[in-house]
Amino acid sequence: MSEAYRILAEDVSYTYEESPSPVLKKVSLRVKPGEFVAVLGHNGSGKSTLAKLLNGLYIPTEGKVTVCGMDTTDEDRIWDIRRSAGMIFQNPDNQIVATVVREDVAFGLENLGVPHDEMLARIDKALAAVRMTDYAEHAPHTLSGGQKQRVAIAGILAMAPLCLIADEATAMLDPSGRAEVLGTVRRLNREEGISVIWITHFMEEAVQADRVVVISDGEIAMEGTPREIFTRVEEMRRLNLDVPQMAALAAELRAAGMPLPEGIMTVEEMTEEVCARLCPSN
Repeated sequence: MSEAYRILAEDVSYTYEESPSPVLKKVSLRVKPGEFVAVLGHNGSGKSTLAKLLNGLYIPTEGKVTVCGMDTTDEDRIWDIRRSAGMIFQNPDNQIVATVVREDVAFGLENLGVPHDEMLARIDKALAAVRMTDYAEHAPHTLSGGQKQRVAIAGILAMAPLCLIADEATAMLDPSGRAEVLGTVRRLNREEGISVIWITHFMEEAVQADRVVVISDGEIAMEGTPREIFTRVEEMRRLNLDVPQMAALAAELRAAGMPLPEGIMTVEEMTEEVCARLCPSN
């Protein structure tokens, strides 16, 4: 059954040594090949802990995590697990280790002992995938935040992962950098079939996911498509979370008496629905 899923977490709990109670409680999550899953939650909800469990950086206190059919408790497979499920962290500077972009992308491959010719081909392919070929000989410290994050992604792609786990990968970027990085990951998801777990606090990013999982106080509180989740405006607010601006506006207009349908997420959808009611065709 686990072979049908890239990542499978079954009744997973996790307790830090210094904590009297678990930060995650009986969480189950299934991620299919090619699926893009957004994970939302307020600060301290447990979503970053979940990310580290899905990559094998943490081992569950209870329950089981399987990555591409490999149990994260199997120490003999831990590097295979981390190659299969690459992690993108919040601060790209924490993942960049070399003084030249090409050398940084090569770092993981060198540690694996990949043959030189194969390594060069993988580096070129990874840089092309994130559209950073022209910066291959640049120093990473001269790049923008979005470009640095794309270099970090290239380093992961060179390892040929089946999954990407992004832990607030756009949190430190400006709006253009956020769009740049999310656009890159979405394209890789669509074109390469890479499964993505996208942890974010930007609701507009979560709208682009296939499925949204909301974590609150270490448990899954809600799960569904973006339209299913973001129409539950008051429920989201009780969890100290926002919804996309257009979803919130639609809820306010419905409360004021405008008969708008559920599921409005974007400016374009809002414009179409409002115009249809205020400017009906003759």
